[in-house]
Amino acid sequence: MKPLILFCLALALPLAAQQKRDFLTADEVDQIRIAQEPNERLKLYVHFARQRVDQLQQLFASSKSGRSVLIHDLLDDYTHIIDAVDTVTDDALKRKVPVDLGVVAVAQAEKEMLPILQKFADSEPKDLSRYELTLKQAIETTSDSLELAQEDLAGRSADVLKKADREQKEIEAVMQPKDLEEKRAEEKKAETAQKGQKKPPTLLRKGEAVKKQ
Repeated sequence: MKPLILFCLALALPLAAQQKRDFLTADEVDQIRIAQEPNERLKLYVHFARQRVDQLQQLFASSKSGRSVLIHDLLDDYTHIIDAVDTVTDDALKRKVPVDLGVVAVAQAEKEMLPILQKFADSEPKDLSRYELTLKQAIETTSDSLELAQEDLAGRSADVLKKADREQKEIEAVMQPKDLEEKRAEEKKAETAQKGQKKPPTLLRKGEAVKKQ
C-alpha cells in the first residue's frame, strides 16, 4: 500500500506546485477586464495596491498569531500589482495611447505608499525574517515604479519603443526565413487594413458634396 501512496504523492506535488495563487481576487479581475481604457485600469490597480497597504498596516499593528503568512502573501500581491501598473503603462505608450491621468495617479499613490513600506522594515518586527525578502522586493519595486512614473512621458515612450524594436529584431533574428516572411506579410496586411478602415456611412450620392450654408 505504501508504494501506491508514495506514487500518488509524487503525482500530486508537481500539480500543486503549478497552481500559483492569483494576486487579484475574482472580483478585481472582473473590474480590470471591464476597464479597457488604460487610465481607468491604472487607477483601479492603484486602488487595489492601496487596499493591500491598508491591510498590511492593520496586520503590522496587531500581534495576531500566524500573521507572517498573511503579511508575506499581501506583500507578494502588492508587488505583482505594481508590476502590472508598469506593464499597462508601457503597453499603452507602445500603442501611443495617452496615459497622463493614470500615471499622475500612480505617482501620487506610490509617493504615499513607499514610506509606509519602508516604515514596516525600519520597525524591525520580531517575525521580519519570515517576509523580509518579500518586503524588500515590494520596496524596490515601488521605488523603481515611482521613478518611472516621474519620468517625462515622451522620453519614457521613446525608451519603450526602442526596447520593443530591439526585442522584435532579436525575435526575428532566430526565426526561419519562411516564418519571418509570413510574419511580415501579416504585419503589412494589418497595417493596410488599419489605413483602409471604412468611412462612416453617408446619405450622399457618389460625386455629391455637403453644401455650405
